[in-house]
Amino acid sequence: QVQLVESGGGLVQAGGSLRLSCAASGSIFTINTMGWYRQAPGKQRDLVAAVTTGGRANYADSVKGRFTISRDNAKATVYLQMNSLKPEDTAVYYCQVAAYLRNYWGQGTQVTVSS
Repeated sequence: QVQLVESGGGLVQAGGSLRLSCAASGSIFTINTMGWYRQAPGKQRDLVAAVTTGGRANYADSVKGRFTISRDNAKATVYLQMNSLKPEDTAVYYCQVAAYLRNYWGQGTQVTVSS
């Protein structure tokens, strides 16, 4: 079992920045890819960014050049640095980790970008 605790969401004006963190505990030795998804009201949950154990990252086209994902394997923590935020980035952001046999989700953290 893996437990995830997210932090760092909040309210920010357009153009501002936020940093999300997601700390994993439990069977962290089983973790492979770590990532962030987001879900806006009435929309599906979509991938924002993900990073492998080796540091290879991929991003949704809508956040490329503005968001940066990183991870600290020693701390079993993944981060999402979000710059140049736009109102359309408003959503609940969920941390996800891919571990042996299953994926785990965080509880979600609200990010609201005002215009």
